Amino acid sequence: MGNEEAVFYSRVLTELTLSFHILYATIGVGVPLMIMIAQWVGIRKNDEHYILLARRWARGFVITVAVGVVTGTAIGLQLSLLWPNFMELAGNVIALPLFMETFAFFFEAIFLGIYLYTWDRFENQKKHLLLLVPVAIGASFSAVFITMVNAFMNAPQGFDIVDGELVNINPIIAMFNPAMPTKVAHVVITAYMTAAFVLAAIAAFRLLKGSDHIYHKKALFLTMKVGLIFAIGTAMIGDFSGKYLAEYQPEKLAAAEWHFETQENAPLLLLGIMDDGEVKYAIKVPFGLSLLAHNNPTAEVIGLDQFPEDEVPPLYIHYLFNIMVLIGMWMVFLAAWFWIGIKRGWKSVTTRWFRWLIVLGGPLSFIAIESGWWLAEVGRQPWILRHIMRVEDAATTSGHVDLMLILFALLYLVLGIGSIVVLRRMFRNNPVERELEDRHTEKGGDVH
Repeated sequence: MGNEEAVFYSRVLTELTLSFHILYATIGVGVPLMIMIAQWVGIRKNDEHYILLARRWARGFVITVAVGVVTGTAIGLQLSLLWPNFMELAGNVIALPLFMETFAFFFEAIFLGIYLYTWDRFENQKKHLLLLVPVAIGASFSAVFITMVNAFMNAPQGFDIVDGELVNINPIIAMFNPAMPTKVAHVVITAYMTAAFVLAAIAAFRLLKGSDHIYHKKALFLTMKVGLIFAIGTAMIGDFSGKYLAEYQPEKLAAAEWHFETQENAPLLLLGIMDDGEVKYAIKVPFGLSLLAHNNPTAEVIGLDQFPEDEVPPLYIHYLFNIMVLIGMWMVFLAAWFWIGIKRGWKSVTTRWFRWLIVLGGPLSFIAIESGWWLAEVGRQPWILRHIMRVEDAATTSGHVDLMLILFALLYLVLGIGSIVVLRRMFRNNPVERELEDRHTEKGGDVH
């Protein structure tokens, strides 16, 4: 296998691993907060349905955590095996957040184990709820620390290279780079949003399949309300991200927007296709890009004409940008429609077709997450470490990456199918109606 093939297969394997891992990582970050909110609402309202909601979500969450551990370990392994030159340089600078991410995960896992084991051992639910606080904090900070590493790749700092040697290494400066605030905020908030909409999709699906239980209706109302809050938050942070790109990574913004020439009063391009270097069928929002980039409708926005051809990111990231933004806007609209409809008593929000739209929102949210992640990674090309190390210079020269790709693809297939089968059986064999009945029987037994 030649060096070019090794680079190609290394790219494909890393992209496959990250694309698979991001699904479980998103659930891993978002669901603990949803469990905590459900249990807190249950305690505040003295409502056993919300308490049971937290309990059932926590059971399913354990399965996704287990798969997330495997895929997270695979990423760590692949960084060392596939990108040795990158790790040799970056490993010395950015090792601290990698270590902290592992610590945050163990912190989360320990308290999650205690939380699950002690469910029936706490008479006071408020004390039991306190165990969820470190679980949610650990889950979120796992995302914070690992995103710091990714932010460092986009805005490397905290070291100097003198005569090919690393000097003046400062891990703290490396962690708190210019890309960190918007990247971390975007990753964490979208994880909360996606978890809420995925859980809403499950509740809507159960209602569509004939279970008209109030439990599922409460689950749907809670998750759509939380989803709306975080969807609006995501849109606001997306605006900050656009301003960060305009200042620090203008080539990524220009490629994502098909902004070829530096100009003032720059329009925002939505949709459209590229045909022989010509943009067709795009919707132009006048002054939109100038507003997004600089909060000024007449501001100058740097175009791709300011960059060498070999440093221009692939132009297909425009499609990824559009997918991410349009799904985000749709989910804000759908959740707002549902929430206002419930408050006003609109019949439309309880119809089958509307519930199918909510079910569709689950996979759509995952597609938006994947599109955003691909946009972030592909938009940095050709750099693995921006303006310092190109992807082809970082990759391994091993001739066995193609075999690794096949083996890891099979592993992810088994893990993906296995987790779906286990989760379906777990909840099918223990429906909520039976669990509520058993809890009432237990309480009745305690009284007698």
